[in-house]
Amino acid sequence: MAAALADLAKHIEVKLGQLLLASRLEHGELTIVVPASAIVAVLTTLQEDSQCLFEELMDICGVDYPEREKRFAVVYHLLSLRKNQRLRVTCETDEDTAVPSVVAVFPAANWYEREAYDMYGILFSGHPDLRRILTDYGFEGFPLRKDFPLTGYVEVRYDDDQKRVVYEPTKLTQEFRSFDFESPWEGTDYVSEEEKAQKPPAKP
Repeated sequence: MAAALADLAKHIEVKLGQLLLASRLEHGELTIVVPASAIVAVLTTLQEDSQCLFEELMDICGVDYPEREKRFAVVYHLLSLRKNQRLRVTCETDEDTAVPSVVAVFPAANWYEREAYDMYGILFSGHPDLRRILTDYGFEGFPLRKDFPLTGYVEVRYDDDQKRVVYEPTKLTQEFRSFDFESPWEGTDYVSEEEKAQKPPAKP
């Protein structure tokens, strides 16, 4: 399998030419990096080339690297049933630059791209219906970004008086929400290890 992937990597390098920015074979998996602007052409080639035949799009996901200038990686997982091989294709983008939609190449990309938009705010140009798919209408922010608070911004509950779902700002009323990395077993009046050492031992 490793030899077959190494041969595939060489073929893709020749086939894509300058469109191939990087290629690595690690842990029995082949990953290639391409420009976001060329993703449609790259996936079309990988789908149609007789030595590739990656005709199945298994997934599209986002990865957030806030420290990078282009903070998002968009990752495409491809499968060739006829060649019994898998391939990971990645490209990079930022919060404002849209990645071309690949729905015309792989119709299954429709919901995958919507999910990446919903969770990360990654934009896809040319998508037929780019709107949220997992979060509710009116949801603020993008939950899988590294800078999104774990508690979220709003709480959702059913109001029995109004007979409908209502949104309210998140309220952190529990004392244990304010962590100070002390022992969780001694209540809220925590004692540090240094203070414990200074206390005289309890009399028997």
